Amino acid sequence: MSISTFKIANKLITGHGATESLRKEVERLEVSNPLIVTDDILQQVGVVDQVTSLLKGMSYEVFNGVQPDPELRIVEECSEAFNKGDHDGLIAIGGGSAIDIAKSVSAFAPFEGDLTELLGTDLVPAKGAPIITLPTTAGTGSEVTNISILSDKEAQLKKGMVSDHLLPDVAIIAPEMTLTMPPSVTAASGVDALVHAIEAYISVHASPITDALAIHAMNMIAKNLPKAYANPNHLEARENMATASLMAGMAFGNAGVGAVHALAYPLGGRYHIAHGVSNALLLPYVMEWNKIACAEQFRDIATALGENTSGRSDKEAADQAVRAMERLCNEVHIPSGLRSFDIPESALTEMAEDASKIERLLNNNPRKLSKEDIEKIYQSAY
Repeated sequence: MSISTFKIANKLITGHGATESLRKEVERLEVSNPLIVTDDILQQVGVVDQVTSLLKGMSYEVFNGVQPDPELRIVEECSEAFNKGDHDGLIAIGGGSAIDIAKSVSAFAPFEGDLTELLGTDLVPAKGAPIITLPTTAGTGSEVTNISILSDKEAQLKKGMVSDHLLPDVAIIAPEMTLTMPPSVTAASGVDALVHAIEAYISVHASPITDALAIHAMNMIAKNLPKAYANPNHLEARENMATASLMAGMAFGNAGVGAVHALAYPLGGRYHIAHGVSNALLLPYVMEWNKIACAEQFRDIATALGENTSGRSDKEAADQAVRAMERLCNEVHIPSGLRSFDIPESALTEMAEDASKIERLLNNNPRKLSKEDIEKIYQSAY
């Protein structure tokens, strides 16, 4: 067996009421003046107030300029606020966008060069300010990974900043933080977590540790996502989804993700489709292409999703996995078809060109895909 490594946030705190530990962790990290990184909506609905009430008597400021699929300029604006306010730590409240911005600011704020110099793998020179994450969605897994995804508006692409220096110091995963998620976000983020688990499980860099996390995450998502979607106040389902998302994050943060994410990047970069929706939309079509390369793993996926594969061949079980995935997406009303987002069919060739260049992700995929293969997948998803 080949050598593998396993990296996550330095400390995980999970469960109902976990947010109560925030102040203790801020003090343990010797942070005296944190910058809270969030978005305007979470501030308006009172989620930010829930957190800042735990910091009474401490000095802090709030940066609420985070936007979905954040552009590079948001990192620059937040870094300016961080440096101007003489802050010594970051508390991210939100989904993957807020967490990715906080991680990027930790790296960029002390950096004297251009932000684009940090985009890529292992280009961050040193660990920056401490990072505490409080996810409000159950999907991205960003609270435990070493990557930040940012939108390059000029290039119309999403780009990654990948470095172990981005690993958060503390991740606080509390189900009550996800209760404000509307059903559409619950669905998209939940299927996003499922994509993470599936792609980690079939990745060429999977290990027994990531496999265990990924399979259990799939099973929990299949059982709990419909409940959380149907009843946003179902706290048990919310807690199980938060845990499943965390486990999927730990799995893909080490095994990597593959073709689904590579093909989803142009959808976000060019057409600003939410990351979770892009992944969910493409997953069944990429699974169809991948199943020939890893039918045995697809049998395990089908079982994790609740299918009875007894007496079925690996090929038949693989088909069950794809159908089960499609049914789950339909249950939570994930949009289907690229045409439903007004993407012109004439754009598919250029999108395939863009996706084919994302070798960092495609190299994890169990089936090698050419640009022509990718265009065929887009055509089938159209």
